[in-house]
Amino acid sequence: MMFRASNSRTNKQGSALRAVRTTATLRPLRHRLAPAAVEEIPFRTSDGVRLGLTRVGTNGTDDGAGRPAVLLLHGHTASADMFLLPETRNLVDVLLDNGYEPWLLDWRGSCRLPYNETGHRYTYDDVALYDIPEAVARVRQRIADRPLFVVAHCIGSLALSLSMTAGLVPGLAGVVSQGVFLTPKLAGRTSLRMTVAGELLRTRIDHIPVDFRKVGLRSRYTPLFALAARNADCPDPTCQILRNSAWGTGASLFVHGNLSDATHERLAELLGPAPLWILPHLRRIELARTVVRWHDTDHRYRALPPNALDAAARIDTPVLLLAGSENGLWLDSQRLCHDVLARRQPQLDVTYTEIPGYGHLDTFLGRGAALDVFGHILDFLDSLRARR
Repeated sequence: MMFRASNSRTNKQGSALRAVRTTATLRPLRHRLAPAAVEEIPFRTSDGVRLGLTRVGTNGTDDGAGRPAVLLLHGHTASADMFLLPETRNLVDVLLDNGYEPWLLDWRGSCRLPYNETGHRYTYDDVALYDIPEAVARVRQRIADRPLFVVAHCIGSLALSLSMTAGLVPGLAGVVSQGVFLTPKLAGRTSLRMTVAGELLRTRIDHIPVDFRKVGLRSRYTPLFALAARNADCPDPTCQILRNSAWGTGASLFVHGNLSDATHERLAELLGPAPLWILPHLRRIELARTVVRWHDTDHRYRALPPNALDAAARIDTPVLLLAGSENGLWLDSQRLCHDVLARRQPQLDVTYTEIPGYGHLDTFLGRGAALDVFGHILDFLDSLRARR
């Protein structure tokens, strides 16, 4: 919907909107936990970016004693909300019930923060150098010598692989990587669309939204929604641009039938706008078929390896590579990663598990994920816990 207004009124409203959107205040998490069990911890990285760090206990006085900690990392444009769905049995529920202490990081790509739309731009180098290592350090300050595991999804997992091969997060008790890790692989049409979109759209728009209700029928984004609607079997524009198009790349983010109606209705809340200015780094990673550093001349990033796969020998913890059999974004990246590491670094403890009938996001958001997916994560964590 297009609104018309005088210049003075438009300017005043625009300034107010920009002031709201650029604030780094975190949007509240949605969950069904007792308020006293959820502890929001103020967290700002050493490069000055405010992030979100949340600890979940069993009650207000629980200090987590004896419970191994599990740090959960979301994907780009998602948030910690993806692990806390109140409408279904979620990963935090499962971890709590099985004797673990969940910690949730909203890194700078979170839709609970404004950085994908406004404010300071970043690359995945910043996530690997600042967000993840400093969050791990903050968690370790609280848990002392208790084990710390990490469960990471999509770009959160990709950035974690760069942190690990840089030696910035040593001594983790184990890592679960979902979707992609060291060897990203996209479909040819996705790669092509990513390149074309980056070149054609970056001078016109700086991000691609997912909530058509906020965009309106007459906007610069309407053609993208129209393209995503082609041959769609769901009338919801947000579902179309995510499931049919993945922000215009032509990929698919989930198997539609795996989502509950309540989760489907929340897609615009669970996933936010995708910034186009991140595409050059993602494109470089995709062309290299591994995680590569973006900053080659900035000395602040010298701690990161130029090529994470070449530095994979620095991985010092067991890794479970997890993927849905119907992953329409990263395809068989995880199987490829397992095979490559088995040949190049056979001393590493790396296993691969494929979840039949699941796509990408639905491995966490799916209504049956607690039965079909989370058991594999628990089995992995429990097996490592038993060794200690």
